[in-house]
Amino acid sequence: MRKQNSVLKTGFLSEAGSELGNNDYFAYVELDKYACYVIADGLSDLPESESARLATQTIILAFQEHPSMRKRAIRSYLEAANKALAEAKDTRRLKASVLVVVTDYAKARYGYAGNTRLRLYRDGAVKEQTVDMSLGTDMTKERDQGQDALSRHEERNNLYAYLGQGKGFSPCISGKIKLVNGDILSLYTRGIWENLDGGELDDIFGEAGEEPQESLDLAEDLLLSKQPEKLENYTLAAIFVNKVFLDPNRKRRIKKIVTISVVAAVFVAAAGLIVWLALRIRRERMEELDRHYVNTMEYIQDGNFVRAGEECGQALSLAKKMKLKKEIQTISDYQKLIEAVEAADEAFGSGNYEQAQAAYVSARERSRYADRVADEYIEKRLDVITEYLSVFDYIQLGDSLAAQGDYERAEEKYLQAKSLATRTYFEEGRKDALDCLDVLYQSREKAEEEQKQEAVEKAANETGAAQLMAEGDKAFAQGDYSSANAYYAMALEKYQDMGDEDHGQMIQGKMDSSSQKEEENEEKRQQAERYVDEAKACEELGDDLEAKKQYLLAKNLYKELKMDDKVSEISGLLEVLEAAMEQEKAEQESMEAESREAESRAEEESKKAEEEARRLRPEDFGPGVVDR
Repeated sequence: MRKQNSVLKTGFLSEAGSELGNNDYFAYVELDKYACYVIADGLSDLPESESARLATQTIILAFQEHPSMRKRAIRSYLEAANKALAEAKDTRRLKASVLVVVTDYAKARYGYAGNTRLRLYRDGAVKEQTVDMSLGTDMTKERDQGQDALSRHEERNNLYAYLGQGKGFSPCISGKIKLVNGDILSLYTRGIWENLDGGELDDIFGEAGEEPQESLDLAEDLLLSKQPEKLENYTLAAIFVNKVFLDPNRKRRIKKIVTISVVAAVFVAAAGLIVWLALRIRRERMEELDRHYVNTMEYIQDGNFVRAGEECGQALSLAKKMKLKKEIQTISDYQKLIEAVEAADEAFGSGNYEQAQAAYVSARERSRYADRVADEYIEKRLDVITEYLSVFDYIQLGDSLAAQGDYERAEEKYLQAKSLATRTYFEEGRKDALDCLDVLYQSREKAEEEQKQEAVEKAANETGAAQLMAEGDKAFAQGDYSSANAYYAMALEKYQDMGDEDHGQMIQGKMDSSSQKEEENEEKRQQAERYVDEAKACEELGDDLEAKKQYLLAKNLYKELKMDDKVSEISGLLEVLEAAMEQEKAEQESMEAESREAESRAEEESKKAEEEARRLRPEDFGPGVVDR
């Protein structure tokens, strides 16, 4: 009777766009008591993927076997589809983003995984909408950007929940939504929301009639009119709730529920006391967890990773005890960072600096997932290791030059090693440099008269390569990584010509480190450009304070990169912006002053009128005037 006494009209469109095949799929089934609507987006670059079709059919079949709109039921439909895709016998791994809506013709509930979207319109406004389960969504939230900014975000399709995921699958299930006459549910895939923003869809469905196909055609016309360069598969479905089901037994059922509720009140009170005690214990544990977490952060910032590890372990134990998935993941990332830094510190303490350097680089990658809390400590360690390795490089260059008989330049390298070790308080390197100088002076006395010409000629080649490498080290220390790579490449070529594989491998390592630094600077430069673009966008929107903030962020990055011309350019933009802000402030103050002056004049005139009225008494008008 539910379906017969309600009116739900459904329409949809699904096209391949500019792709070779359509990987989207939409299907629905309307039973007497329940109806189920499913839309899926196959996450495959190959045409004619079976992911969306298999997911949709699995959900529809699972629904028909056990029709229900309970959370557990909808979760079971999605888990069945996840299992079907994960275990599918296909040469490619099947994956899909999906959204399912179940209704009893009076209420509705939806569940989804991925970035297939739903919008519920009521009285022309958005009443309910989904949030994409992607890294891009989290990043736009951190920057306080709207959902429409996600349509071009590079991480918009980096999903943390999708069908075919297998273990760890965790869909999102909504609460029950009471439907009213005139509600519209729109379901759509990437091809729609990447090219039509929320406002455009709101305009279409906010003024819709009673037939869904009219609105669908308008949306498709608007989409195609934009002529996007690359149009993904697109699917848009609309469910128009023209009349909801009204239950004739509702009043009697409510009376029965009230009676049962009174009986259950006593049990609820007792349960409430138990729950209160449990919540109190949980709150105390949460406070303890927060304390350990804050201690972990502070110890990391102080460089005390041993104590940070102890605090982090206690915080992780409490998070696991309370089964806090998000906190477990966050604290685990911190624990992995701490373990990585401790391993690097151990290698550093044992004098294995190359291994320590690699370990600190790995720890820096870990720091990305822990709010970069240890970046400053790691960078300082890497800078120290770079200087230590430079000491050994100078000593090794001196050894090479001494072996070739170029004692003068060998002495220069040893002295450079000694000087650098002294400046950096590197006692081991300083002692090695002094020992090498002692050996050098002894060897020079013995070898001055032996094969002088041959040694000089051989040393010339070694000197050229060593000088190039030293110049590369100098450029590297000054942050000129492009020049450093050029010097290292020339030095590498020379050592390869001489057949010196050891130095070649050493220089290759330096080139890799220099290239990495250059990439990091390029990333900072691109980030600075993005800040500038965001600042200009804020200026166009009139948000001068946010624009100034973005300009300052860009300016700081350019200062780090030593790009003085860019720093000057940003300073000029800031001066223009601040001048505009000052002018706007002055105009506002001027208007306020004029307003205060007008009010003052009006007040004075009012007082004068009152005084004049008091002076005009009845007797002033002669004997014929009667005071009433």
